[in-house]
Amino acid sequence: MPDVAQVVADSFVWVIAALAVYTVLINTSYLGLIGAAFLDLRRYRARVDFANYDEWFRDPNVHSVSVLIPAHNESAGILTTITAMSSLHYPDYEVVVIDDGSKDDTAELLITHLGMVEVPLLATNALPTKGTVTSTWMAKRGNITVTLVRSSGGGKADALNVGINYARKELVCCLDADSLLESTALLQVTRPFAERPNVVATGGVIRVANGAEVSAGRVVTPRIPFSFLTAVQVVEYMRAFFIGREGWSKVGGLIIISGAFGVFRTSTLVTIGGYAVDCIGEDAELIVRLHRHLHESGDDDRAEVVMVPEPVAWTEVPTSTRVLSRQRRRWHRGLSDVFNRHRRMVGNPRYGFVGLVTMPWFLAFELLAPVVELGGYLYLALVLTLGSSNSVLSSTVGADAVDLGFTVGGLNWPVATALIGATLLYSVVITLLALLAEELTFARYRTNRDLTMALAGIVGENLGFRQLTLWWRLRGLVDGFRNRPTVWGDMERAGFGTSGDAPFAVADVAAQRERAAAARAQVLADDEPAPTP
Repeated sequence: MPDVAQVVADSFVWVIAALAVYTVLINTSYLGLIGAAFLDLRRYRARVDFANYDEWFRDPNVHSVSVLIPAHNESAGILTTITAMSSLHYPDYEVVVIDDGSKDDTAELLITHLGMVEVPLLATNALPTKGTVTSTWMAKRGNITVTLVRSSGGGKADALNVGINYARKELVCCLDADSLLESTALLQVTRPFAERPNVVATGGVIRVANGAEVSAGRVVTPRIPFSFLTAVQVVEYMRAFFIGREGWSKVGGLIIISGAFGVFRTSTLVTIGGYAVDCIGEDAELIVRLHRHLHESGDDDRAEVVMVPEPVAWTEVPTSTRVLSRQRRRWHRGLSDVFNRHRRMVGNPRYGFVGLVTMPWFLAFELLAPVVELGGYLYLALVLTLGSSNSVLSSTVGADAVDLGFTVGGLNWPVATALIGATLLYSVVITLLALLAEELTFARYRTNRDLTMALAGIVGENLGFRQLTLWWRLRGLVDGFRNRPTVWGDMERAGFGTSGDAPFAVADVAAQRERAAAARAQVLADDEPAPTP
């Protein structure tokens, strides 16, 4: 058998070059997406500057919307979310909260806070569901109707299907229970449906609410807190939504609309069977299945799935590695499920740009990325370990070596090190360009403090954070291959509000509970018969 050190020495240049090419291809594709997204963002921004929301509000083509909010143990922030819902600038919408077997007092908070009344509502039963609906409640919040559907629990996808069965509007907006919509967000994200009848789905932007000043369900002042994990996630979300998804939307290859903020035609969701209840990545799977349905039914030329760059939903992201690890493991498991179900689409010209370009890109640069990264780290560790004790390898890749056997250019170990550093720098520059594109168009973070934290997040994402998440993503990939059961885990929300303060909604409802308890006690006292003399 050939000596291990000799094999490593012979393959060293080629492996290093392959890893560098892989990284360059990823970042160059991101560079192309940035270019496409930036042009679209600039055009969109120029148009929005002249937008008259009052005219949009009165437009007869504006569709009615059912906002579906699946909730599982979301007592920390559910009332703030509902408060934000009650002040949306939109002519015709309803809110449907689906309490999916919560173990906390999510439902009780809503019932008490909104003064809800139990009402037997009829469902369309257009979609099959696993959970059993135990009760339905209704209340008026300003000029909108809020419906609470209590289910025995079947997971997030099942809760959304339950909500679709109770939705009464033309469009369905799926929103996470820990998200806050800006007042014009619903008007903006549904605008493409009014302008282009071929649009079947739209997605909005998710931004990080951690550290922001929140008042009455509104993010008043966005801030990036002094937290490594949070700052990196702010940068991640910024690049993913403003550049990644906007770029894919521009070239017609969008396959992910966040489950935290997406809008669909209700009839379309029913036609394709709603959300897959046995898939933990239900949001991405739904969009891929939608593309598949459109191509297989021959409707692909007349349908559009688009990203709208400005409507914003603010969400709470994990602040501990324990919660973050569960989230990232679940995300990668979900991506694995998508490819297991729709592997026939990869590289298949029948599915157009999505099949030929988008699916292979996500397979190579998202799903398999942790495998490639781990292989690269292990290979370099092997080189360093063997190089210190083996004369053959040491003479090939040692610090004093001049020739690595690559006759073109005389590449040596310091050059290889510089090559690795250059690929990391390329990644940092790409993310920096994403931040620059966002600041030139929307400029949400205006203080020097926030920009400094964003820059720190850019560096930290490539030098520390990505390596930190490697193990979690690998575990998610393994979970997918082993087909382990999927679970809708708790995210341990802290709630919205300024740092150090009690969550607005929880503090507010606590006071209301005390007042309600005192009122009930007074009623009971008044109803008691007078004592017999």
